[in-house]
Amino acid sequence: MTSTANLFTSTLASTIRGWSGIRARTDTARPLAMLQLYDIENCPFCRIVREVLTELDLDAEIYPCPKKGERFRPELAERGGKAQFPYLVDPNTGEEMYESMAIIEYLYQTYGGGDVPLRWRLGALQKFSSSLASGVRISRGMTALPASEPEELLELYSFEGSPFARPVRELLCQMEIPYILRSCGRSETNEWLPPKLRDALNIEPNSQLPNRLALLEKEGKQGIPYLYDPNTDEGLFESDDIIEYLKSQYGVNH
Repeated sequence: MTSTANLFTSTLASTIRGWSGIRARTDTARPLAMLQLYDIENCPFCRIVREVLTELDLDAEIYPCPKKGERFRPELAERGGKAQFPYLVDPNTGEEMYESMAIIEYLYQTYGGGDVPLRWRLGALQKFSSSLASGVRISRGMTALPASEPEELLELYSFEGSPFARPVRELLCQMEIPYILRSCGRSETNEWLPPKLRDALNIEPNSQLPNRLALLEKEGKQGIPYLYDPNTDEGLFESDDIIEYLKSQYGVNH
């Protein structure tokens, strides 16, 4: 079970970031081909890029590159010339780039209508705040753990600011398990209510976001995080259940 301290520091990390990476726009242009992001979960520079993925409601293939990782770090070093993170690949335009603020500007210009919000132009402030958020999580999600690699990419329905999804993403990073990040930010007022409270009040979420609608159709409810594994046809809500599943299914030393 996720410890109280784990959940507390995850919530604190989201609070330090002003709960960035929760609200999503519904008017962005979505690429035909999936974006690809070489990423370290607790890296402060990667975090702000993932926050923008949530804001722009963009999905991406995540290639985890923790310290001592042997799957995707060497691949990136060969591809881009150095093991520096984040690194974005956009097969729709052929663009590939390092540097978080350059990636954020590119995403807004390409898929967000061109205007970069003022707060994202304050790069030094964003990086400082994100570094503080990384500090409270210490080394979680940073160093590789032995794990087997699935044949097909897992799918994680998540939004960056979720304290419950963060421990799942950290473990996926440590296990070097690539996955499709299905962005599931909040676009409607009633989505800010916890799922159990919505159920108690008989409130139906009315999201306009494709991934939330797909999750509702698939499982009859919306909850974050949600992991789908096409290799086993397993679908799980609840971070503790997902973490236990990943360890039992793909962990080498569990």
